[in-house]
Amino acid sequence: GRASPPLAALSQVLRLERSRRTAVVFPLQKLERYLAPGADTAPFRLFQPGLAALQRAEALFRSDRGHPIDYVSSAVRTDHAPPPALPEVCFIGRSNVGKSSLIRALFSLAPEVEVRVSKTPGHTKKMNFFKVGKYFTLVDMPGYGYRAPQDFAEMVEAYLQERHNLKRTFLLVDGVVGLQKTDHIAVDMLEEFGIPYVMVLTKIDRASRGLLLKNVLEIQEFVKESTQGCFPQLFLVSSVEFSGIHLLRCFVAHVTGNLPTVEAS
Repeated sequence: GRASPPLAALSQVLRLERSRRTAVVFPLQKLERYLAPGADTAPFRLFQPGLAALQRAEALFRSDRGHPIDYVSSAVRTDHAPPPALPEVCFIGRSNVGKSSLIRALFSLAPEVEVRVSKTPGHTKKMNFFKVGKYFTLVDMPGYGYRAPQDFAEMVEAYLQERHNLKRTFLLVDGVVGLQKTDHIAVDMLEEFGIPYVMVLTKIDRASRGLLLKNVLEIQEFVKESTQGCFPQLFLVSSVEFSGIHLLRCFVAHVTGNLPTVEAS
């Protein structure tokens, strides 16, 4: 298997000096200090797990003999999907939003798990199911927009409506360009079906601080004013620098019922 990249493990992050550590684990909080005085900071700190919860979540994403993490199967229709035995989360987003790279970063402590990252957007044409021990399943959905599979809408709509073990949908949005027209279509679909979801801003290493803060504030405002089912806190990630990956692992563990309590730090 491949070696884990630097900062993939919390033990490596904890060796960093404090402000750098905060930037890796809580990238949204790093932005908070640049807000105008009197700005609402509540959406920046809704999910703020302590070290024990982060470590528990990391253990779930670290494979060993008693806890295998495996690619299970791919499906183009829900009746081809694995049985819905475990709590499930799915990741959806535009074709070039960095979905496969993010899933590979989440699974970086299980290097034997093969997550194909394509140089061509729209490469994922099927729903890909990954089983995390006996705890939960993670599903990589086909990208929408550019080069999406023709039956994308049918496949994804059927999955979202029929998959009763689905605990949370992670809607990935490019942190550089913010919400696009195709993202609004995905939001409308999730809202219409009453599916609980959370927005994840990807590629934050490519955005200047000012641009990232602008996109965060605009999306937070949109979530507050125009959504019912979206978790009010955004998650910011960089699959290159591992910013936000540890927190996202923790949130996945939380929503799948695998963190008994999330204590505030």
